[in-house]
Amino acid sequence: MGGLRVSDIDAAVLAKVGVFLGELAAGDLAVRSRQGLDHGTDAWAARKRELSGSSSARWAGSITKATHDQWALARRGQVAHMAWLRGQIASIQARLARPVGAKADKRDGLPRGYGSRAEWHAKSRRLHALTDRLAGVEADWAAGRVHVVRGGRKLAHLRHHLDQAGLDERAWRQRWQAARMFLTADGESGKPCGNETIRITATGQVTVKLPAALAHLANAPHGRYVLDATAAFRHRGEEWRDRITNNRAVAYRIHHDVVRGRWYVTACWQRAAVPVLPLEAALAQGVVAVDMNDDHLAAWRLDIHGNPVGEPRRLCYDLSGSTKHRDAQIRHALTRLLHYTRRCGAAAIAIEDLDFTDGTSREKHGRNKRFRRLISRFPTAKLKARLMAMAAEQDIALVAVDPAYTSKWGAQHWQQPLTTPTRKTTRHDAAAVAIGRRALGHPIRRRTTPPRTHQSDGYGHRTAQAGPDTRRREGPRPRIPGPRTRCVPPGGGAKAGDQRAQHRSGHAAEHASWHQDPLPLSC
Repeated sequence: MGGLRVSDIDAAVLAKVGVFLGELAAGDLAVRSRQGLDHGTDAWAARKRELSGSSSARWAGSITKATHDQWALARRGQVAHMAWLRGQIASIQARLARPVGAKADKRDGLPRGYGSRAEWHAKSRRLHALTDRLAGVEADWAAGRVHVVRGGRKLAHLRHHLDQAGLDERAWRQRWQAARMFLTADGESGKPCGNETIRITATGQVTVKLPAALAHLANAPHGRYVLDATAAFRHRGEEWRDRITNNRAVAYRIHHDVVRGRWYVTACWQRAAVPVLPLEAALAQGVVAVDMNDDHLAAWRLDIHGNPVGEPRRLCYDLSGSTKHRDAQIRHALTRLLHYTRRCGAAAIAIEDLDFTDGTSREKHGRNKRFRRLISRFPTAKLKARLMAMAAEQDIALVAVDPAYTSKWGAQHWQQPLTTPTRKTTRHDAAAVAIGRRALGHPIRRRTTPPRTHQSDGYGHRTAQAGPDTRRREGPRPRIPGPRTRCVPPGGGAKAGDQRAQHRSGHAAEHASWHQDPLPLSC
């Protein structure tokens, strides 16, 4: 994204073009929403022909494509909303079926009952409200209806609370008009500079193809308008310049920030698929393990043997404030993480495969609003998506591991041994070590203490660390006949001595393969 220091005349022209195209986009979205499921290629072509008369074929193509994407996004939102409603209804029904004050039964998988009769009554009313809401969403889904607010529902709701926002009607109207403008042009391969509608040359000159109804505003041949301001892309500028030099497709979007009083242009393009690096090659130089938390990332580098190297790093961020502020904080923390990985010489980052989709339910954590709010704002999906995109630019691989018991076992086996008089190892730092060892295929447990001198095996070093390909390295000891104590016979229990579940890298349930016994050739 680059800034445009436009003049007053250029700003007026861009505002006229954006408002005009925004009205066309709003009308096209209304037509598409009324068509519902009865939409096809012919209907799409008819909408595009109708828009081409007042704008142009390229502007009409961009508008109809944006409308289709918006309608499809709203449909995916309906599917997600229906899934959430069904999950809420199922949880409430299960708890309503239990007696008031009943405790949870983990063996039979029964949830706990509600704490009081008043809470039971309130939840029954909420069940009816959610059921009615689900019926309405299902009806919209069956009919193909979507509910979209061009400009944003939050900004539309702000119109009725101007006093709380500290705005007057004129300031709100400017924001509303800027949010509903449409100045987006799709890229075209083979055309000059990769885009015929909004063209930006290598020197930064910006020209816009005006719609037919506003052709009288042109200051260049062929109905084009040349801005006085120039655009410069500092982020990925070399890649952008390489694309426009070879006339490869680049899409542009011009938007107005009313609060700052500036215009911006955003360039985007489709990149090639990221090649999948073999796990052995990615982990050949060790790994940087990351434990994701609500306010920081705890990172620590591990060598190929699973030993922590150097000092742990804490990359803090603040998730309070607006969505843009939170996104900027996340990008800044991930940038520091990638720079730290580069300095360490590692080629892979190990993260947990976290998913808190079910954790935000009020039925799962009850009245613990603080914890539900904590995990609700925890950006697991955004962190992984951002890190994957940013790591691909640096040729750094990502390794996602099972998050089960990493904090617990990391604190149990690594927090105290890694604490020194000059370094206080936190629980999150120890969890990062557990994540890295799991990614490398090592058990989370440290080496066991050597036996004492008076034992029969002398000073023989007993260890829990073995090669990743060594099977049954933590199997149970052979059973010794005869009782060891007066109350418990040796070798009792179906899972006696099974310690492999603690690191999961060599657990039989995950790595055992099925083999068919050979059949006899004759009977």
